[in-house]
Amino acid sequence: MSILVNILAVALTCGVLAWASDLVRAVGIVVFTEQYIAIILALALPLVYLHVPARAEKQSDREERAQGRIGGTVPWYDILAAIIGSGACLYVAVRFPSLSEEISRSPTEGLIVAAVLCLLFLEGLRRTSGMAITLVASGFFFLALVGHLLPGVLTSRNLPVDRLTYSLLWDSSAILGIPMQIITTVVVAFVFFGQTLFKSGGSNFFTNISLALMGRTRGGPAKIAIMASSLFGTISGSVVSNVVTTGVVTIPLMRRAGFRAPLAGAIEAVSSTGGQLMPPVMGIAAFLMAEFLQVPYAEVALAALVPALLFYFALFLQADLEAARAGLTGIDQSKIPKARAVLIAGWHFPIPFIVLIGALFWLNYEPELAALMAAASVIITSLVFGVEGKRLNIPDLYNILRDTGLTVLSLFMIGAAAGSVIASLNFSGLGFGLTLGLVHLSGGNLFALLVIAAITCIILGMGMPTVGVYILLATLVAPALIELKVPPIAAHMFILYFGCLSMITPPVAIGAFAAANLANADPMRTGLEAVRFGWLVFVIPFLFVFSGTLLLIGDPLLIAIDCVLAAIGVWFGAAGVIGYSNHRLSALLRLCYIAAGMSMLVPMAAFDGGRWLNGFGFALGIGLWLLGRRVRHRGNTT
Repeated sequence: MSILVNILAVALTCGVLAWASDLVRAVGIVVFTEQYIAIILALALPLVYLHVPARAEKQSDREERAQGRIGGTVPWYDILAAIIGSGACLYVAVRFPSLSEEISRSPTEGLIVAAVLCLLFLEGLRRTSGMAITLVASGFFFLALVGHLLPGVLTSRNLPVDRLTYSLLWDSSAILGIPMQIITTVVVAFVFFGQTLFKSGGSNFFTNISLALMGRTRGGPAKIAIMASSLFGTISGSVVSNVVTTGVVTIPLMRRAGFRAPLAGAIEAVSSTGGQLMPPVMGIAAFLMAEFLQVPYAEVALAALVPALLFYFALFLQADLEAARAGLTGIDQSKIPKARAVLIAGWHFPIPFIVLIGALFWLNYEPELAALMAAASVIITSLVFGVEGKRLNIPDLYNILRDTGLTVLSLFMIGAAAGSVIASLNFSGLGFGLTLGLVHLSGGNLFALLVIAAITCIILGMGMPTVGVYILLATLVAPALIELKVPPIAAHMFILYFGCLSMITPPVAIGAFAAANLANADPMRTGLEAVRFGWLVFVIPFLFVFSGTLLLIGDPLLIAIDCVLAAIGVWFGAAGVIGYSNHRLSALLRLCYIAAGMSMLVPMAAFDGGRWLNGFGFALGIGLWLLGRRVRHRGNTT
C-alpha cells in the first residue's frame, strides 16, 4: 500500500506543477479551473484515507509514515473511502460544466455526490487537522441551516439542507472556490520550493550561517534561533514544522549556553511564528491576502516589511538583554563554523531567493511560476555544485515530489473546509449578520472592536496552519473591521497577526507546546514565556490599524519619523520587559522604560495628541538613557 501512496503523492505534485507552469494548456488541454481542482482532489482525497489513519498514532510511526517508509495495514473501510472519494471527484471533473448550472434545481445525481464528498472531506479534515477545526466547519454549516431562527441582526434567510449541500460542491465559490484554487497552485508550488531547498541542504546552510554570524555574540544561541527560524519560517507555511525543523538544533544550543528550558522553547516558538509574518513569502499568506484584496502582491509584501523588521529587531534586543542579565556568553569558539567556509560551501543558496524576488517584483510573474523558477534554480545549482560533495540525484528528486504531495494533504482538507465556511456564510447571508453583530457588540468603538477581533482571531486560529487561519479570519472577522473604516490591507494584516499568535498564546499554543517538548519544559510555562518574549507582536497590529505609516502608507516624512521612533521605542520597551538595560532595572524603572517605549511606538497620526505623546516618550527616554549612563559610570568607578 505504501507504493500506491507514494505514486499518488508524486502524481499529485506533478499534476499541480504541470498546471502551475501552464504545461497543461501548452499541450492543448483546456479545462475549467474547477475541473482541474477536482482532478487534483481525486488524488489528494484517497491519499488522506490511505496515508492518515483514523486514530492518532505514535510520534515515531507518524514520522516514518511521513517519510513513506511504512504503509501499515489499511482498513477495508479506508480503502473503500479512498475509492469512493477518488471516483466522486473524477465525476465532478467530468460533470462540472453541466451540473454547476443546475444549482437552483439540485438534481439528485449531483446532490448525492455532493453529500458523499462533503462527509469525506469532513472526516479527512478531522484526520489531518484535528477535531477543533472540524467542529468549526460543521458548526457554520449548521448555523447556515438555522440562521433564519437567530435573533436580531444575526437573522439570515431560510436555506434548505439539500440546496446548501448541493451548492457547497457545485458552486464555483464554495469548496472549489478561491481557497482551493490558491492551495492547488500557489501553496503547493511554494511547498515544493521549500522541499527542494531543504532536501538540497538549505536548512543546514541557514543554521550554519546563523551560527557563524551570531555564535560569538552575547546570547548567541538565541540569536541563532531567531535568525534561522526567520529564514526557514517565511517559506515553511507552518509554525510547528518550523519549530521541529530548526528547534532540534537551536533549543539544545540555548540550553547548553545557560538559557532556562521554558525560555529556550519560547524563543524558538516566537521566532518561528514571526517567520509567518516576514516577507517575501509570509508562510504563503501574502499571496492569499493579495487575492482577497485584489491588489498586487508587491503591495502586500511592502506593507508587511516594517512591522516584521520591528518584531525581529525586538527579538534580537531581548535575546541580548536576557543574556546580559543572566551573565551568558556566546558559544565555544571551537564549535562555531567559519563564515567563509559556510559561504563557500553554500554560496548558491541565496540564488533561489534572488530568482524568486526578481520574478515576483521585477518580471511580475504569477506567484506559482516564480516559485517554480526558484525551485528550478535550487535543483540546477544543487546538481552542479552540491554541498560538501553531495549533489541532488534522481532518488532525491523523487523524495521531494513525494514529500510535497504528503505535506500538503492537510492544506487540501483545510481548503475544502474554508470554502464550505465561506459558502455557508454567503449563501445564507449569515456573514453580513456576523459582521453587524461584531460591530454592535463593540458599540461602534474601533478599539473595542479590535480587542474583540483579536480575541476571536486567537480562539479561531488555535492549531491551524497559517493558510487556514488567514482564510477563515478573512471571511469572518476582516469585514467587521472594514465596516468601521479600517483600511482593508490593515484589517487583513491585523487578522493575520493575531491568527498566527494563537500558536504561542495559551491555553492551546501548539507552537510553544512543540518547542516545550524539545526543551523538556512545562508547556504552559513555555507558552507564557512566549507571550512575554513576543510582546511586541501583540502591540504592532493595533498601531498600524490606527495609522498606516508602519505599513508604508501615507506621507514619506511621517513614515520615516514613525519608523525611527518605533525602532527607538522597541529598544526601551524591550529593556523594560526584560528588566535590564546596562544594569538591572527596578520595578519602577521597568515601568518607566515600558512607558517611554510605548509612547514612541504610537504613530504620530494615530490620534490628535500623538505628537505630544511621542515627545513625552522621547524626553523620558533621554532621561532614562542619561540615568543609565550615570549608573554605569558609577559602577565602573567603584
